[in-house]
Amino acid sequence: MVSPRTVAAFLLAFTLGTICDYPVIVCGTNSAYAVSMAFDRMNSATYLASQLAKSFSRSLQERSASVGFLPGQFPVLVELWNGDGLTQKDLLDRLDVEQATLANTLSRMERDGLIERKTHPQDKRKQVIRLTDKANSMRDAAITAATAADDALFAGFRTFERELMLEYIRRIIGNAGKV
Repeated sequence: MVSPRTVAAFLLAFTLGTICDYPVIVCGTNSAYAVSMAFDRMNSATYLASQLAKSFSRSLQERSASVGFLPGQFPVLVELWNGDGLTQKDLLDRLDVEQATLANTLSRMERDGLIERKTHPQDKRKQVIRLTDKANSMRDAAITAATAADDALFAGFRTFERELMLEYIRRIIGNAGKV
């Protein structure tokens, strides 16, 4: 098992090598790992995950523009399609995003006519977020766009490879939540 110190040392070396553009070697007393900045980013899960996220966002952006939503709005739309009338706190708990990011996303969605905020019936301090008819009418097209973005990224994969990759990604996300 890789210790947290090793991971921290690795990330520090990766960052230093990226910033300084010269070899950096890190050796820990409890680690069998030595990191050289001749390091291949294509073997870094962190780097590849970042590239994958960017690729999916670009792929979804290409497909979502004609539907009328932005990639960052899609997770909010999905949560509200699955249960309209959530509070901002409910969305924060479900989406695992920063409060400021969600607040900005909701403001833009309200401006774009995708959501309405109404006073909570039991607690006047809270607001309930509801989808507009516009947002509800784009549900099928938005899901089709997101599915097409997924399919484009998995082009050439066999069904079992795709399922296995998704399982690995879920496990990695689970592990990241423990760090």
